Amino acid sequence: MEEQELVQRLKRGDEMAFAEIVKRYKDKMVNFLWQLTGDYQKAVELSQETFMRVYFKAHKYRPIAPFSSWIYAIASNLAKTELKKMRKIQTLPLDVIQNKIAEPGSYNSEAESDIAKAIGKALNSLPSRYRIPVVLKDLEGFSQEEIAQMLKKPLGTIKARISRGRGYLKKELEKSSLKIHLLVRKKEKEYGRI
Repeated sequence: MEEQELVQRLKRGDEMAFAEIVKRYKDKMVNFLWQLTGDYQKAVELSQETFMRVYFKAHKYRPIAPFSSWIYAIASNLAKTELKKMRKIQTLPLDVIQNKIAEPGSYNSEAESDIAKAIGKALNSLPSRYRIPVVLKDLEGFSQEEIAQMLKKPLGTIKARISRGRGYLKKELEKSSLKIHLLVRKKEKEYGRI
């Protein structure tokens, strides 16, 4: 069924249309929010809140932009608010964040796991004004124009934030790449591959 037709049915209170929207976007939303928050449970909670807002505010949606832009805008606004709360309430130890990025056993080797942890750590260290556009662009595949619409920012601002965010990630990953390289070499020696 066409997405715009689903939205029109949702505006009329059709719960089956809502169920179809949730089915189409649930995994994408949880993944997107997990990338932003670094906390899977929080991502699930925020995605549920996103869908509640979609259901109760469907009448406010205007088909100027794709429906996906509207739903991602709702999710990113919720994530920004949550990140502000998280910074005020507590800071997590680095090892806790790393463990949430990559669960044990989900990678083929310890080196892959370490690389994923380094990427997750670098991504989580970005301020949300950079992290959200970078995740939307590089992980979710949205265009810069779509991101500008979602975040209600000028296109130039979005381009700058993506560029700065990528630059920051590059610096963070370069710092950790030496550590990863040394760890891989150590493991190879242990297993006799060198």
